[in-house]
Amino acid sequence: MVTSANPVRGPAQPELGPSLPEGVLVRILRTAHGDRRAAAELASALTERQLTGLDPLPAQPPVLLRAYRQEVRALPDATRRLLLLAAADQYPVDTHAFLRAVTATRLDTRPLVTAEVAGVAHATAGGIVFRDPWTRIAAYETASVTDRRAVHLLLARVLRGEGESPRRSWHRGAAALGPSRRLAAELRAAAHTARTAGDHALACALVERAAALSPEPSERARLLARAAADAWRSGDADRARRLVAATDDDALGGLLALRAGNATDAFDALLTAAVRYAQDGPGPARTDHPQHAAVHLLARATEAAIYTGDLRRCREAAAVADRLGIVPPGTLGGLAAAFEGRYDDARDLLKAAAGRCGPGGDPTLLIHSGIAALMLGDHTAAATATVRAAASARAGGDGVTVPQAMEFRAYADFWTGRPRAAEAATLEALRQAYTTGQDNGACHLQAALAMFAAVTGDEDVCRERAEAARSYALARGLGLPAALALFALAFLDLSTGRFAASAARLRALAAFGPGHGHRAIRHIATPHYVEAAVRTGDTRVARAAHADYDHWARTVRSPDDLALSARCRALLASGAEAVEHYRTALDLHASGTRDFERARTELLFGGALRRLRHRTEARDRLHSALEAFEHFGSPQCAAAARTELRVLGEPVSPVRGADDLVARLTAQQLMVARMAADGATNREIAARLLLSPRTIDHHLRGVFARLGIRSRIELVRLLGEG
Repeated sequence: MVTSANPVRGPAQPELGPSLPEGVLVRILRTAHGDRRAAAELASALTERQLTGLDPLPAQPPVLLRAYRQEVRALPDATRRLLLLAAADQYPVDTHAFLRAVTATRLDTRPLVTAEVAGVAHATAGGIVFRDPWTRIAAYETASVTDRRAVHLLLARVLRGEGESPRRSWHRGAAALGPSRRLAAELRAAAHTARTAGDHALACALVERAAALSPEPSERARLLARAAADAWRSGDADRARRLVAATDDDALGGLLALRAGNATDAFDALLTAAVRYAQDGPGPARTDHPQHAAVHLLARATEAAIYTGDLRRCREAAAVADRLGIVPPGTLGGLAAAFEGRYDDARDLLKAAAGRCGPGGDPTLLIHSGIAALMLGDHTAAATATVRAAASARAGGDGVTVPQAMEFRAYADFWTGRPRAAEAATLEALRQAYTTGQDNGACHLQAALAMFAAVTGDEDVCRERAEAARSYALARGLGLPAALALFALAFLDLSTGRFAASAARLRALAAFGPGHGHRAIRHIATPHYVEAAVRTGDTRVARAAHADYDHWARTVRSPDDLALSARCRALLASGAEAVEHYRTALDLHASGTRDFERARTELLFGGALRRLRHRTEARDRLHSALEAFEHFGSPQCAAAARTELRVLGEPVSPVRGADDLVARLTAQQLMVARMAADGATNREIAARLLLSPRTIDHHLRGVFARLGIRSRIELVRLLGEG
């Protein structure tokens, strides 16, 4: 049985520095197996590059392990031998063979009583449970090489069951005295079996051991690159970085830079690797993907260009693909064509890419299918493709790709009006991205959460997440999350009536170049810019922006894009002309999926009808918009609809379901309230939601004010009654 007791031991646990970046903090706690003493020791020794997430974290806390080793050495020899057997069965590969080894050799297990008395480990029906992972590591590392070899051979001997050959090979390799081509080949074959089964962590351990046993330096480098790829797919980014540092594989280096480094550097490395693979044939990373390596690397290079917002680089990659005779991913060709103004070509290429979203496909290509669908305005197809990408990644043991799929799923969830439902899923994806060392993806998810917070009325959360995203993005040249975060702030201003501030942010968004802004975000923000500009009387630039938006909408024939273009025309017109454009917009919305934007169109239409004294229709439109905003959980937009109805002299009922907590609290407030009622402290809630304790304190004060209570005791009672 492979298990350890709760790693937190003792009443006092040291606090980690508040200045640690969230991604580094999450990874330190993972590396420390949740032990805050070990985490504090690791954090205190970090270099500047490790603090910024650019270099891998230390693997072990040396001071803590030194004390644990002394504790294990103080035990009797017989006890230590049993602990060594249990530790070798669990570390660093879990093999579930301890009890069989004890039975096969008729070992006396009574010496384990000494370990139990010392609090080091205890026996259960399933095997040995160590006090914590560090005790297990110490039990293994304090043994002599001879003793370790003996227990590995014993464990290999008893591992004869179906499907146990990879773990048997592991123990055989661990017992090797020196380089062995035969054992290295056996370990490579075992790694392939584990990889096929989706166990990339086991495959990494096997290939890394094969590299240690391989007598040829070139073969060792190739195997270390393969091990790094497996470590990455298993979600262990720090191990992947340590391994790739021992190789010269620019493909893997580019992939790591794409997810946690400078995206421009990532593009250059990935494009260089694609050229090399196309010209020289596959290298060590070839088996990491079923498609041709060059095509796969071009897809990754496209992602790097999308992150930076430098669409000229998409054109560069497309030209390289053409020169090499490679058929590039559809997203790459579509982006290059759109950048060059060839909208008809871009539409056809993106439609072809979006159509490749069948179940069970390659996760990377499914993500590109989702991106293409987003660009075409088909959010239903985008949601389908990204959900299938996540499912395919999980099925193949490639959990590291799941949060990347969620990055683009978030756009579909936002536009189709599911911010509350999507927030929890995006928050979990954020945690996964941080845990697996994908800080660039985490930045993108932070920006998406800022957008959800803007829609659901959590102004403080919106600003905190947007600031976190922009601060990180601008340092890494990530134009996409930087632009999305700015759009979230602009939308917040727009929905709360701060039109001049919104227009200023959206003008800035249009002016920013690669690394600071993004053409795609500028495009989807155009209808909101037109609205803000009209509200402030500045329509000249808005008309020019709308002209390009309308050109694309007419090319792709997306009902929602055409509807928003018609709404822009209505805002830029007046009188009966504006009314007809609004009617056209709502007719088009009926065939689309952006229900939230349909409600905003009804709100604007209702206001226009009120000003034209079409009171009956204005009232109907505004009530419809109000009902939709309450359903979506968008209090600012709902307040705007109520204001319009009051101006009409229409009696407005109080917030729907005044006795319903969901109606009285924002999504984030409700989440905080439930955690607080369960007994979590502000600091614990902040850690779970990846927010600051100050923001949690603000939320709780808001919860108390909205519910008319003064204490957590009253909150527990109220939630219990609800």
